Amino acid sequence: MDLHTLRSNHSDIMDCEIKDSTGLNDFQKLSNEFGVAIPKVGIERFRIPLKFKHEDGSIMSHDCEASMFVYCDAHKNGVNMSRFCAILQEESEMAAVDNNFFKKVLRRYRADLRDASTEDLIPESFLKLNFKYPVKQKSLKSDNWGWQYYNCSLEGKENRDGKVIMSMTVNFEYSSTCPCSLSMAKQYEKGYAEGEITEGNGIATAHSQRSNATVTIDYDLESPISLLRLIELLRVALPTETQSLVKRLDEQAFAILNGENPMFVEHSSRRISAVLNAEESILDWRAKVEHFESLHSHNAVAYISK
Repeated sequence: MDLHTLRSNHSDIMDCEIKDSTGLNDFQKLSNEFGVAIPKVGIERFRIPLKFKHEDGSIMSHDCEASMFVYCDAHKNGVNMSRFCAILQEESEMAAVDNNFFKKVLRRYRADLRDASTEDLIPESFLKLNFKYPVKQKSLKSDNWGWQYYNCSLEGKENRDGKVIMSMTVNFEYSSTCPCSLSMAKQYEKGYAEGEITEGNGIATAHSQRSNATVTIDYDLESPISLLRLIELLRVALPTETQSLVKRLDEQAFAILNGENPMFVEHSSRRISAVLNAEESILDWRAKVEHFESLHSHNAVAYISK
């Protein structure tokens, strides 16, 4: 197709052969002259408060950013973008977000974004929700607790045969103490105590840093896994999770915990692997593990998957 055919003059814009119910030009329903299909077309960063049911039975509203897409056939000129938003808002008024919510919204995208009810269902639909998920976190030693927030996403896709594929992502922050640095610090303290070393004051601090594991899992709707369950699994794999509220007693306990669990980024990623591979409800998983080095100006990173 000659690209110059895409250039429109005033008459092209005004003389649309298809009108909507109000009489306005409806270019979206014109045929597409390129004959090229688009695998995903839609909207990102649509902000909406959605209700989520937590493990304790409470229902909380969380501010979400939604990404919504459908497959666009080669002969279609475009999709009705506002309909994505309207469907999501309508369904959110009736139910909290769960697997059934995703099933209903994804099917409505395939059905309701058609130009006519006589057309076949749109081949594929997609919905992704990004949000912060709060979980109560007990302090390590003291009788206190705080809110720990996790950057999360839920993503669903309904394909041509009606099967829904779900995935979940959690960003998990933790502390990592370098094993080499810890060993060198203790070697120095021993040498200083025995009079072999006179440099410093006899106390050395191993370098440790805030670290992050971004973990995505795939699961079956018939055997779902909750966000809280995934968080609990990561707490087993990486017990040095950052804390939301600490007193001095908790801070000391955290220092002891880091000393018990020195980790390279290689250790962290393999710890995650061992825990997630043992969970039968997880069909597939992948993770990016990143240590924001306090010694270096660069980061240590590992990618690992099932």
